[in-house]
Amino acid sequence: MALSEHIFEDDIHPIDLVEHLAQHHEWEFDRIADDQIAMSVEGQWRTYSVTLAWAEFDETLRMVCTFEMEPPAEKLPKFYELLNLINDQCWAGSFTYWEEEKLMVYRYGLVLAGGQDAGPDQVDTMIGAAVTAAERYYPAMQLLIWGDRTPKDAIQVAIAEAYGRA
Repeated sequence: MALSEHIFEDDIHPIDLVEHLAQHHEWEFDRIADDQIAMSVEGQWRTYSVTLAWAEFDETLRMVCTFEMEPPAEKLPKFYELLNLINDQCWAGSFTYWEEEKLMVYRYGLVLAGGQDAGPDQVDTMIGAAVTAAERYYPAMQLLIWGDRTPKDAIQVAIAEAYGRA
């Protein structure tokens, strides 16, 4: 059954919609304000902090998916090179590194100009895409930082598709 069948209101605030999705998936969440929600989404590699905020002035639902990352200072130039390679492969959203906070960040903005409404399947896909991207590229980041791989070698682990589980 589609997520859209669980929500019946036509004109629902985007953050209310996200709250319904968090409840549906049984994610821990905190409604920070009327226009912002933060939640924890469990992945294979780690737990991701996902925050969504509604910006009325430009009608955009903004999402950031973060996780801790502490590359040594001497690895930062190669790490940024890897981020460029990763972002070349990301069509929706992008990664950036917040050095001061020691956070890896995946950002995406869903523009809903002209009074458009986001559907539950659309928002669920947006959150899922963020977690999927973080899961896909996390091993490449670790290989570069701790495995002494080059950016081009590290990205290969994300490019290769694995089938099955060990």
